[in-house]
Amino acid sequence: MTVYLHERDLPADVFAPGPIAVDTETMGLHPARDRLCLVQLADGQGDEHLVRFAPRDYAAPVLKAVLADPHRTKLYHFARFDLAVLKAYLGIDAGPVFCTKIASKLVRTYTDRHGLKDMLRETIGVDVSKAQQSSDWGAPVLSDAQKDYAASDVRFLHRAVAVLTERLAREGRTGLAQACFDFLPWRAELDLAGWAENDIFAHL
Repeated sequence: MTVYLHERDLPADVFAPGPIAVDTETMGLHPARDRLCLVQLADGQGDEHLVRFAPRDYAAPVLKAVLADPHRTKLYHFARFDLAVLKAYLGIDAGPVFCTKIASKLVRTYTDRHGLKDMLRETIGVDVSKAQQSSDWGAPVLSDAQKDYAASDVRFLHRAVAVLTERLAREGRTGLAQACFDFLPWRAELDLAGWAENDIFAHL
């Protein structure tokens, strides 16, 4: 297992075919204000690739091609945020989507703990550290702890997806999950357009 840090773009042909796990690190939780600093990716074969961006330098043609590939499913935890950030800064729709947070909420109805840490612990028995969650991702040098934290956010998603997929089928909610996944790019568009805090489906 190796964590590779790349500046501004991916090298060509670093991933095996199939689904790819994706996560992002930003300067905060508001895409219009807080810039994209890092994109993490893993194909489930043991290595993780981190792409770091300088401010206002988001050309990244190889990364964009991978993320926008309509034949490769992207695995996220809380895809709504990542899709919005990737649309805002890279200008792409990074789907099709499988969101482990939505899948967790559909099948782990016996708990209200659907964060990545709790979901991974319960589904595949892995305990990940969130100590670096709030750190300066725009720093000129990323620490080893930051890089390992970022990589861990995508390292285990393929295994979790396998478990959640089985549970969705068992509970008869595969179709419902897929409908939610298909809507997520539009939910991200609504966030970027100013409806982040408003439920347009609510009566009031």
